[in-house]
Amino acid sequence: MRSSKIKAVIFDMDGVLIDTEKHYNAAWCEAARMAGFDFKREHALMLRSCDAQLAAKMMKDIFGAGFDYFAIREVRRRLVAERLEQYGLEKKPGIDEILAFLHERGLKAAVATATPLELTLQHLESIGVRDQFDKIVSAKQVAHGKPAPDVYLYACEQIGEKPQDCIAVEDSPNGIKSAYAAGCKPVMVPDLTPPDEELQPLLYAVVDTLDGLGSLFTNA
Repeated sequence: MRSSKIKAVIFDMDGVLIDTEKHYNAAWCEAARMAGFDFKREHALMLRSCDAQLAAKMMKDIFGAGFDYFAIREVRRRLVAERLEQYGLEKKPGIDEILAFLHERGLKAAVATATPLELTLQHLESIGVRDQFDKIVSAKQVAHGKPAPDVYLYACEQIGEKPQDCIAVEDSPNGIKSAYAAGCKPVMVPDLTPPDEELQPLLYAVVDTLDGLGSLFTNA
């Protein structure tokens, strides 16, 4: 039986609402290899939703001082834009159903993403759900990005709810850690990777698709 105190659901965007993480993953690998680094999928996975300064340090620790994270990120941005132009922006399964479910029950819905706010708004508009959220916030609006708790604390503040009364829906370890540190109830919807042993103790639940979130409210 799940808590009846849940008043809001806060969603990550990339890999949760839109199917973009596969494009980021491929683009990171291509951009870093273009710069001469033996960059593999496992390295790209580390960067999902990660704070830029922390990501830059991690990559320098792995590849040395010559790894210019911010320059490579600019190339990655261009490559992602090209891939989205080629393949289109796809929304993840279950998004319409879970948003309708939440609205029918008078529950708030928000977005807390590592993506810059302007691009976030563009993407959500493109898939027709921008106006379905009470608040949309970006980690660029706070001091520290994920895995720090700042963006989730900010999202909770913006919707006027306590973190413990909010489910946070994430697909990445950095996102789960951010939500957990903020005091939210982290729910993982696996995208590129399943939860590992480190993440398991932090999770409130794991669901296969977004519409599976409804089961967390059943018999609550």
